[in-house]
Amino acid sequence: MTDDNAKLVPATKIETALDVAAFVGSAVPWIGGPVSNVLGGMSLGRKLSRVREVLLGLASGLSEFKSEVSEKYVKADEFEELLEQTLKRAAEERDEEKRRIYRTFLTDAIKSPGEPYDEQIRFLRTLEELQPDHLRLLRALSQAPDPNPSMMGSPNQTLRRRLPELDETRIGDLISQLNGLRVTNLTSLKVTMTGHGAEDLRHSVTPYGQRFLRYIMTA
Repeated sequence: MTDDNAKLVPATKIETALDVAAFVGSAVPWIGGPVSNVLGGMSLGRKLSRVREVLLGLASGLSEFKSEVSEKYVKADEFEELLEQTLKRAAEERDEEKRRIYRTFLTDAIKSPGEPYDEQIRFLRTLEELQPDHLRLLRALSQAPDPNPSMMGSPNQTLRRRLPELDETRIGDLISQLNGLRVTNLTSLKVTMTGHGAEDLRHSVTPYGQRFLRYIMTA
């Protein structure tokens, strides 16, 4: 895929967009149409490289995949709108990990169609709000507890140890933001509890947040 990526550097911006669409269409013919339609209507400029990165990853993830249901789904107007919404956000996203999550989101949407469009847009809006520090915090919350914890502790102490680069105030702000987005439900950071309870914070990620966590771990 690296060599193919390197070849996609034509002379003009329009040719670049067409070249990306042509490559994706040659790799996975049944998604070439929607990709071409969306790219043809987007003004990307120098941000096209970010979209290209997402689309080449998408093509790679679908290269061996076959499904009549999925092929029918990508021909629907709903998918084209979802593709456009996702690529617009990816074009504006500077963080590489979040762009990988956008790619994984699109891949899953194609492989397992059926989720309501409004819920998919809700997910994209939430992801747009997440900062790299939010992603780091979600990873820290998902860690398995230390098998030999101290007698007593607090969630705050656990997170400070797992994220030494973040101070207490920053961790509190991030948790408050994630709670507001319904990604987590951790409301008592400083409460003293058993060491094991303070160590095991996996339950504080909501079912909605688990989806982000799954993408974070696999993206």
